[in-house]
This record gives sequence, C-alpha cells and structure tokens, in this order.
Amino acid sequence: MYDEEHQAERSEHGPLAGFTVGVTAARRADELGALLQRRGATVLHAPALRIVPLADDGELLAATKEIIDQVPDVVVATTAIGFRGWVEAAEGWGLGEALLTQLRRTELLARGPKVKGAIRAAGLTEEWSPSSESMAEVLDRLLGQSVDGRRVAVQLHGEPLPGFVEALRAGGAEVVPVPVYRWLPPEDPGPLDRLLDAAVSRGLDALTFTSAPAAASLLARAEERGLLPELLTALGHDLLAACVGPVTAVPLQAHGIDTVQPERFRLGPLVQLLCRELPARAHPLPVAGHRLEIRGHAVLIDGDLKPVPPAGMALLRALARRPGWVVARADLLRTLPGAGRDEHAVETAMARLRTALGAPKLIQTVVKRGYRLALDPATEEKYAEE
Repeated sequence: MYDEEHQAERSEHGPLAGFTVGVTAARRADELGALLQRRGATVLHAPALRIVPLADDGELLAATKEIIDQVPDVVVATTAIGFRGWVEAAEGWGLGEALLTQLRRTELLARGPKVKGAIRAAGLTEEWSPSSESMAEVLDRLLGQSVDGRRVAVQLHGEPLPGFVEALRAGGAEVVPVPVYRWLPPEDPGPLDRLLDAAVSRGLDALTFTSAPAAASLLARAEERGLLPELLTALGHDLLAACVGPVTAVPLQAHGIDTVQPERFRLGPLVQLLCRELPARAHPLPVAGHRLEIRGHAVLIDGDLKPVPPAGMALLRALARRPGWVVARADLLRTLPGAGRDEHAVETAMARLRTALGAPKLIQTVVKRGYRLALDPATEEKYAEE
C-alpha cells in the first residue's frame, strides 16, 4: 500500500519534479527539453557547440569529390541525419547523381535501422547492418573480412571516431573520412558559462550529453575558465552525467567521470533513465510524522512539492547529512553561499526555510546548540546506532 501511495504522489508532479537538468545539445535540444519538462524537470539549456552548415563545408565537398573520382570498396554510414544531409549537400553542389552512382557500386554498411531508412530513401540498398547498432560490431565485421589494401569511406557523425579509424588503418585499409557535420565552439559562450556556473555551484542535478563533442566542448570551456577541477568534483559527487550512449561518454570517462547510459541510444530512453536515477538519489526520511524527500531545488513533503530557495536547501542538506543529530550554527553558516561570519544569517535562512516547508516542526531548534531534523523515534534510534 505504501508503494502504491508513493507512486501516486510522484505521478502527480512528475518523476523529475524538483530536479534541474542541464541540456548541452545543439541538435534536438527542444525535443529533449520538452521530454524532461513533461516529467516535471526544470531545464537549463546551453548548446556546448554549433554545427557547420553542410553547404558551407569545404572538407565535405572535397571528400565527396574524392569518392566520386575513385569509388571506395566500402562506405560506412553512421547516422540517418548525416547520410541524408550528405546527399542533400551533394545535390546542392550539382554532384548528387554522381555520388549516388558511386554509392550503388560500393559495399554500403549501415550502423542501424534509422540509417538503413535514410539509405533506402535515397534509392540505395545497404549490404549489411548490425543488430546492435554498434560501431564495434561494424568494425568486427570489416576486420573479420580483412581490410588490407581496401579503401573504406567512413561517414563521421560529429566526432572523429579515432579508435575505429585507427583500427582500420592498422588493418591495412586506406580510410577516407567523410565529415558530414562538424562541430565548433558556440559563437556566444554566455549560455554555456551560465550552465557551467550552475554545475559547479550545485545548481544542477544532472547534465545530459547527446554527443561526444558536446562533452568535450563543455570540459574545454571549463578548463579555459579555470573551473575544470570544480566541474570534475561536482560530476564525481552530486552532479549526474547522463550520456545517450558509450561513444558520447568517452570524453567524460577520460577524466575519470562515471556516467549513466540507457540500453537503447535514444532520447526517450535517456529521459526514462533520468526518471529512475534522480529520484533514487533522493532518499526519503520520516520526519515529525511526515515523509520528507529532498530534491534539487524543492522538497516533497507527503507528496506535496515545496520549492525551497538555495540558502534553505543548503541548510536542509546539511541537516539531512546527519539526520536527527544537532548541527551547530557555525557549521550551518559555512554551508550558506556568501553568508560571511554572522550567525544571524543562519536564523534568517532557517526562518525562510520553515516558511517554505510549511511544516515548522520538521526542524527543531536546540537552544544554544543549533538545529536538528525531528526524526521519528524509531528511525532516530536506527541512526543513533549507526
């Protein structure tokens, strides 16, 4: 019965209510943001990069001409949007039919079902596609058939795929990179800087990444501003890094950051993953006859969502680290952002916190000592034993 009631409470506000999620995507950011907001999240969006328009991309034009002049033995198509964009750009340059003619003469491999659809929409047929949608499986097939002396064109999907390309070259292949869309830093870094500031000040609960270049760009910008150590500390403790897939996670993992990834590399499963992971981090406490669940910028009290200002959240988190124990005013003062040395700031913030919670008995004042969460007696005994 308790679980059913608990689920009903959550569904009223959405599983992500009270959490703030950062979105770094340049492409499909609106779709991802809408999915998150529909589930109750507050979304902070800052594109970590921008995409070079295909029609203006001289590198893509050069690669297209190279393929038309000398057809490769194999062409690997990695993304549907990238493949469609490549064909459309070639048509804009007056090279569309010439490119399609050469692609009909080669062994065309598709990374997944969406890419297969784009290939067939162009009037072509793929030779093979892995069931796993994994570039590792594509690489295994190519190396298993031997690529020594073969010419392999690889449609890059935003990142250079160094391990993939290097493995082909080590196997004796001549690799022709096809940079279907390339990333550059954002023209206006202001939104990205605000996202970084929110991340290091714990104003975010999760950061989402849908491409490796976005992750790399965020880390590079943090390093430029001297914030990289603080960002890595946040990502290693309070801030959840959620990546759409393993390739996207590589720049973060290179810095020792653990990430979470959905089993299916899509936006919907990524949001579903956050709906499980973030609430699981908000451990509920029985306090003064109520069920208290602390989230990013809000608190659930018996399923009722209560927004709490940053200073109040800082105090509440400090009390919840040792539930039932008295926390001295001096210790609480150190948790307040920019509070200085006046312990009166604690009393002011505490009064506002109690007002925001709407249940003043949740937090007890212990005269001349500090404050404590009023844990229910049975639970208090448990924490005392620990």
